[in-house]
Amino acid sequence: MGMKARLPMGIESFREIRTREYYYVDKTGLIKDLIENMGKVNLFTRPRRFGKTLIMSMLKCFFEEGADSSLFEGLEISGEKELCGEYLGKFPVISITLKDVSGRSFAEARGMLRRIIGNEAMRFDFLRQSSRLTEMERHQYRMLIDVNEKGIFTMEDEILKDSLRTLSQLLQKHFGRSVIMLIDEYDVPLDMAYQSAYYDEMIALIRSLFGSAFKTNESLDFAVLTGCLRVSKESIFTGLNNFSVYTVKEVQYHEYFGFTDAEVRKMLEYYGFMEKYGTVREWYDGYHFGEMDIYCPWDVVSYCHALKMQPSAIPQNYWINTSSNDIVRQFISMAKTTTRDEIELLIEGGSVKKIIRQELTYRDINSDIDNLWSILFTTGYLTQRGLQDDELTELVIPNREIRWIFIRQIREWFKAETVKDTKKLENFCRAFQENDAEAVEKGFNEYLGNTISIRDTSIRKERKENFYHGILLGLLAYMDGWSVRSNIESGDGYSDINVEIRQKEVGIVIELKYAENGSFDTACREAVKQIRDKGYEEQLLKNGMKTIYRYGIACYRKQCRVISEVSERSGI
Repeated sequence: MGMKARLPMGIESFREIRTREYYYVDKTGLIKDLIENMGKVNLFTRPRRFGKTLIMSMLKCFFEEGADSSLFEGLEISGEKELCGEYLGKFPVISITLKDVSGRSFAEARGMLRRIIGNEAMRFDFLRQSSRLTEMERHQYRMLIDVNEKGIFTMEDEILKDSLRTLSQLLQKHFGRSVIMLIDEYDVPLDMAYQSAYYDEMIALIRSLFGSAFKTNESLDFAVLTGCLRVSKESIFTGLNNFSVYTVKEVQYHEYFGFTDAEVRKMLEYYGFMEKYGTVREWYDGYHFGEMDIYCPWDVVSYCHALKMQPSAIPQNYWINTSSNDIVRQFISMAKTTTRDEIELLIEGGSVKKIIRQELTYRDINSDIDNLWSILFTTGYLTQRGLQDDELTELVIPNREIRWIFIRQIREWFKAETVKDTKKLENFCRAFQENDAEAVEKGFNEYLGNTISIRDTSIRKERKENFYHGILLGLLAYMDGWSVRSNIESGDGYSDINVEIRQKEVGIVIELKYAENGSFDTACREAVKQIRDKGYEEQLLKNGMKTIYRYGIACYRKQCRVISEVSERSGI
């Protein structure tokens, strides 16, 4: 067998994938569907890391004047001979991505937009000398690409607002054919503007830019835009009548963004990883676009790459390094009791039903937690299950990877919340030092009541205990001067939590149990007996602790019971 194709890790150029022997999942069927069903302006909204940029690169390589037809040999679209003859390599194409318009001020962001459009205009340097343009039109072109002595584009605001329309008109006159316009990540400038408090200025600029480019522009054949959110039409697409939007809810084009199950199976078989199919499905499948289940392509490719490097590699969370998870943290921080209960239900594998608003302005996001449900859905942190019931959409966490993100954000939120009341936290910890089991129980119950449970009804008892273990460990770690260790080998086993308070020569051993069906007393006694029988305090005694307190803590749902005793070997 010959050398396997390389995995396209982070490669978003269609040309590079096709010319440098990378593995390619054929999505060229989208070209035929787009030609047969296109509107004047077509917007595709999908979560990040679902292949939008690669799709746009593919469209550019297909439609652009002088295209290399060999890039499409053997792919699905190559079988459409008549369509290829009419469309392949026949159009001037303007292609930009707005993902880097991320300035902290409006002036900075506007400068980035000038640079992006200016650099795209410079690809058509032949317009500078085109005999098909008038001297005035050639001057218009030069104004798009003029730079100062520092190499910074200088186009004035009015020229910038009309730049895409101007460039399309010049290209149409030169080529004698209307223009295709591709704009990737169209909503990133609005997101950054909202976060950095220059939203009104950016909205006005983008509205003018898009209005000029798309509305009554006779030089435009059609446009394709991609983004994460479907921004309100009234916000930036005012007056566009021939405007087609394809969100994650639509059945049209549902198979072209992300990997289908058949595509994942084919990739795993190709690289010899089919034994990992169940793992890949558990971690990276579960997104429901239209009527089809979809895998996150970035994750599948990343894990296959890890398996090529090390066949025993375990799945990782790849979203955590590629996408901002601020929206989950924001959602959790805004959640009140009812919403926290719903989050718990989702993490346990359940579902909730919500009204999803797919058309929002960025101002809407923080105005109501109900809007955050919609944002979590459109950005891929939640997905739909089944078909919509009237106005309600049934929402679930798609897979194990996203569940992990929720859990991580919950832990970080809880940690931040607990340190807000340092006096309460210190009193809770001191109760352990003073052998006040009643105060420990009361305090821990309060903390459990205020957190969001991440226990899982489908997992083993031992892993349910890990939830409570993690919370208590985080609380005790607050105390300066305390040595708090987890799962330390001592005696005949591993104690859950050992604490050394060296200044007081006090040692604390804690064993947590999950109280099945609320059997608190039984579980508490088992915990203390386990400490005694396995000699968990031995390490503390060896380290010079004179007084040893044993704590048995039983937990069930959001309640706990605590008993304590003094070790007979502590020398008291």
